[in-house]
Amino acid sequence: MDEKWNVFVEGDVLFMHRSWTGLGVYETSFTTATGGGRRISSVVAEGDVERYRSMGDAYDCLMVELVISAIVLGEPAVDLRAGLVALTARAAGRTDLPAGVVQHSVLGLRSSGA
Repeated sequence: MDEKWNVFVEGDVLFMHRSWTGLGVYETSFTTATGGGRRISSVVAEGDVERYRSMGDAYDCLMVELVISAIVLGEPAVDLRAGLVALTARAAGRTDLPAGVVQHSVLGLRSSGA
């Protein structure tokens, strides 16, 4: 119940689905970066408000990067986590949102097998 995301790759596309509903939220395409490695070339977010209620482009960009960094790669992603809390608090019109609650409710925990 603590895992919020199912993430998988097909070809050059990383798919991010909500674990409870199975609904696809993000599709992130990658290309080869100059000098090696991969870089994000495009991101598509679910647009149907009945399936996913986006808080805007800045939030979606942050979430894609945060899921990749914290969930897939297991990095601490301290700045991204702080950004998530700030954007969520701003959208809620509050300044007293507990950071841990915000992060867990949206991001969840990284599974031990990831």
